[in-house]
Amino acid sequence: MLLFWKAKLVLLAVPKTGTTALEEALLPHADAAILNPPDKKHVTARRWRAQLAPYFENKGARPLETMAVIREPVDWLKSWYRYRARPEIAGSPASTAGIDFDAFVTGWLSYPEPEFARVGRQSRFVSDASGRVIVDHLFRYDALPAAVAFLEGRLNCTLTLPRRNVSPSAALALSPALEARLRREAAADFALWDSIGR
Repeated sequence: MLLFWKAKLVLLAVPKTGTTALEEALLPHADAAILNPPDKKHVTARRWRAQLAPYFENKGARPLETMAVIREPVDWLKSWYRYRARPEIAGSPASTAGIDFDAFVTGWLSYPEPEFARVGRQSRFVSDASGRVIVDHLFRYDALPAAVAFLEGRLNCTLTLPRRNVSPSAALALSPALEARLRREAAADFALWDSIGR
């Protein structure tokens, strides 16, 4: 999470959406940053509003706006699957080594999720308890230049994004039946994605 006081803006870091690269490029411009540990870095919109906004915002002043990047849901799950297949965590409960992508997505749709599939949901990250989106500015991962242009305009700077936390590449596909189930049971995530203009 990065906070830009003069620009009245907070960048919320949705996992696996390129925010590590954004943070690295933006850190010199930020007034406050939470970069570690990961569970604190990835402050949800709900947690921002309930716990951090009251601390950072001046009473009676214009509230800080929030922004986040969202990834297409199947692509987001593929990125998580590949990230958790990396050799350095093989053998841990979070590893997807030896598990196919269908099993990972089936685990993600389960309750409770097995450890290897416990990665949260983008729709919950940006919403309040009722499911209403509470992030002011949402951008698509596949149109990251729009987010960069927005930030350059708000911060009056030029940004160059490094490549960071890139998951290993692998061809992945879901079985048609499981993809249909995913689209039904994660409808909020697909609706969120579809609601964001390019």
